[in-house]
Amino acid sequence: MKSVKIENVSKQFGQVHGVKDLNLDIKAGEFFTFLGPSGCGKTTTLRMIAGFYYPSEGKIHFDDRDVTLLQPNRRNIGMVFQNYALFPHMTVDENIAFGLQVRKLPKSEIKQKVDRIRGLVHLTQYGSRKINELSGGQQQRVALARALVIEPDILLLDEPLSNLDAKLREETRIEIKRIQSELGVTTIYVTHDQMEAMAMSDRIMVMENGYVKQIGTPQEIYNRPVNRFVADFIGETNLIEATIESIVDDVISAKTINGIVFTGQKHNSSPALSHMIGDIVFISIRPESINQGTGDNTLTGKISFVEFTGVSVNYIVDFVDFLLKVMIINTYGQLKSIGEDITLNIANESLYFLGE
Repeated sequence: MKSVKIENVSKQFGQVHGVKDLNLDIKAGEFFTFLGPSGCGKTTTLRMIAGFYYPSEGKIHFDDRDVTLLQPNRRNIGMVFQNYALFPHMTVDENIAFGLQVRKLPKSEIKQKVDRIRGLVHLTQYGSRKINELSGGQQQRVALARALVIEPDILLLDEPLSNLDAKLREETRIEIKRIQSELGVTTIYVTHDQMEAMAMSDRIMVMENGYVKQIGTPQEIYNRPVNRFVADFIGETNLIEATIESIVDDVISAKTINGIVFTGQKHNSSPALSHMIGDIVFISIRPESINQGTGDNTLTGKISFVEFTGVSVNYIVDFVDFLLKVMIINTYGQLKSIGEDITLNIANESLYFLGE
């Protein structure tokens, strides 16, 4: 396993910047995810690491080795594509063995490696099956086995779960993380699904329009987003515009347009926030941090939407100049109805302040 260092890398397609001024250090053995919406530059970055694209500017190192202009087949990477890229006319074993045959390993060694990796991905009895005889999840595991059997220094996965249904996505996600943990291979994962990123990653890089917006652990990015884009993209949140009215020690009070005052803690703020009285701020409130009843930041609004999911009851509550998404853990009580009033409270420490 190797570390990956990206220094001042940009990639331009004509007049369009796919990636701009990217600096990144990925540790050896780390599960690192590139996260962002379509067109943000995450796949372009992955392809530069793989060698399918060369940077317009900057350098890429695997440990201390400069691989910026090195051909893909000389980088010792394993790649899993979104569409699997399996050979339908071959068996499972033939697909897995393909990279080893290209490297001209002895047949006995190929068989030994294929048998081992097939067991690792829980396909022990499927070696002679054709690809079209497998489910989507099984095909994905074949693609993963083919990438891993060559014992790569770095494993790259480009939206590998996007073609699976919800249940298979969850099962395969767990399998990928299990295998990565067992092997300890440096893994770089591309997705637009923030739940996948949160569940699997040691660290996450959030991208928008070719630029890095934040790098951190899932907890850091979820609990302390640096700006509104990250706060809104990672999980669900309510962003409420307000004006700072007072700051006393670690307590901030901010008032909305219709006069609702929210009180929170100054240290629960984006690093970019200036904390000046009269400044416009955006208050990020996660739906799961809102409670029914009275307490800190008590307010009453009218229910405009109700959704029962089993685990939770989700409400949208109207407060005239803003709406709140609310997630109440199911306590098997009576559901409220659209049009009813509901009183909510939000703990001071659950408010997070962001700048404009």
